[in-house]
Amino acid sequence: MSAFIVFEGGDGAGKSTQVGLLAQWLREQNVQVEETRQPGGTRLGASIRDLLLHGDSMTARAEALLYAADRAQHVAEVVRPALDANKVVLCDRYIDSSAAYQGFGRGLGVKEVRKISLWATDRLEPNLTVLLDIDPGVGLERQQGRGLDRLEQESLTFHEGVRQAFLTLAEADPASYLILNADEDARLLHQRIRERAAQLLGFSCVHSEEWTR
Repeated sequence: MSAFIVFEGGDGAGKSTQVGLLAQWLREQNVQVEETRQPGGTRLGASIRDLLLHGDSMTARAEALLYAADRAQHVAEVVRPALDANKVVLCDRYIDSSAAYQGFGRGLGVKEVRKISLWATDRLEPNLTVLLDIDPGVGLERQQGRGLDRLEQESLTFHEGVRQAFLTLAEADPASYLILNADEDARLLHQRIRERAAQLLGFSCVHSEEWTR
């Protein structure tokens, strides 16, 4: 079966690490997987990503619309075709990131920004969102040494607001989210994520390390 699993959270939460670990485990279960990210999951998206993260300053509305444009292309070109091919799509960031960063962080309104992204994606929503919750100070510290992008350079207050926005979104729809403390060991986080993914995909537990479909 196909499924759309999204990983959300603040900068430095370990989303890409957990995407990779889950993808590896799913392939070991003979599941076809598509790993991708936003922004930048397409050729057009790569250009938009460079503008968003490393370009000149821009208005908050222009920023939000560029994220929506990336998302529209990405869903049409990558996500929906993979789902139609019965793959499990693992995506690093999706609509909640725009709702949190531009909707709350930039003050554009969470509901308004979500509406833009839902329109851009033809209302495609994840089957599961894994929220890796992290203290912004800890997350940004993890990013030190590699150069911070435009959003990462925002104030700690900005990032604290983004964190609260993520949590508010997740707490409003607990059945669709898995909220995890990103400070925990990556292997323990992976175990919890794969257990939830297994349930979503209809796997049966044979014992603690084996699953069957």
